Amino acid sequence: MNRTDAVKLFAKKSFGQNFLVDQNYIQKIIDELSPKADETVIEIGAGRGALTEILIEKAGNVIAIELDRDLVPVLRQRFGKFENFQLFDIDALNVNFAEIAGTNRNIKLVANLPYNISTAILQRLMEQREVFSELILMFQREVAERITAGVGHKERGFLSVLVEACFHTEKLFDVPGKAFRPVPKVWSTVVRLIPKESDTSDEELFRKILSKGFLQKRKTIFNNFKGEFADARQLLEASGIEPGRRAETLSFAEWKTFVETIESGETR
Repeated sequence: MNRTDAVKLFAKKSFGQNFLVDQNYIQKIIDELSPKADETVIEIGAGRGALTEILIEKAGNVIAIELDRDLVPVLRQRFGKFENFQLFDIDALNVNFAEIAGTNRNIKLVANLPYNISTAILQRLMEQREVFSELILMFQREVAERITAGVGHKERGFLSVLVEACFHTEKLFDVPGKAFRPVPKVWSTVVRLIPKESDTSDEELFRKILSKGFLQKRKTIFNNFKGEFADARQLLEASGIEPGRRAETLSFAEWKTFVETIESGETR
């Protein structure tokens, strides 16, 4: 590799880049994804191509997304000769995944998400989850804890319930900082997400109510909503929810019932 290529492959802090270089963990991700010849795999943040190289061998089609303009020509040079490889040099936050997938079906997604925009990308993926059969995503470990936090967990928040509404989740394994270059000060966690069909009649309202409910986690549900609804106590009780509970103690089903009660206006 010449000096120019070395510069191109240097991780950029502005993109939150930490390249996974440990082959053991690269293979573990591939094993969990289990790409097949009749499947299309979309990879967000192809980086230096560590995953991409193996995906091209195993998947029917590989669609890589990479925003870093220094890495794009390197990826094209390495993989452009393969007929089952496509590269889009665009921001994952602006991608219409159904559009780039085209007529491809059986679509899986894999990503080592940049720490600084991982939750923003996750919310984008929630909005378009019907495109995918499965997602294997790597997050900073603390973010993964919030995403998968169950009822009553201290880390349970807005994002936890939103993810629960959209996906079946499974924490797969942790990845130490030494598996990356440059070496981050934090651990990462790989998570499997299986999309669910929408179970809420108004997802925008559901998000709004969730956001309000978790605005001040130390307050009770009633105190968080009494400024929003004059009949907040009645709405909660009609939903079978004790007004003195805190937001993290509610299940997705309870939030769903509460939103449906608000929609129907039934407080008797």
